[in-house]
Amino acid sequence: MPIQRKHTMYHSTVLDADPDTVWATVRDAMKILEIVSPGDLDIHTDVTWTEGGSVEKVPARYDFNLTLNGGLVQQEIAARSEIDKSQSYRAVAPTSGVESYEATIRVRPITNDPARSFFEWSRILEIAEDADLKVVEAIIDVMEKQTDAVRDHFATTAR
Repeated sequence: MPIQRKHTMYHSTVLDADPDTVWATVRDAMKILEIVSPGDLDIHTDVTWTEGGSVEKVPARYDFNLTLNGGLVQQEIAARSEIDKSQSYRAVAPTSGVESYEATIRVRPITNDPARSFFEWSRILEIAEDADLKVVEAIIDVMEKQTDAVRDHFATTAR
């Protein structure tokens, strides 16, 4: 499928962990980045909170470098609802052919199975006119697999 200038993505899965357990992990940008790019599959390096950011602060800025091209990614937790177990974040500067990026993660209960939860990850990317499409395709390819990485993480910890 050719990349559109405005690229939207939506992924969801059922996780083998209760919503509170999942939320305690995925609300922390450092932890979710560790889950979605472990070991040999690293897509980033040097993940750090910046400008006084922390897991408890909103807005909270964090930066990391993409290993696939060395691009600096500057993102910010823009909104969080502890009640709804949702968090939105966005890019604060363009990088690697992506002019803007917004994403939201949500953790929902499964009414008839309280030991499991429903996880959603939606994203909108605005692609630059002069973007290197191979780099953008590689970024999107990685994003396509990240919800499965979250699912697999909680499947491993549930055992």
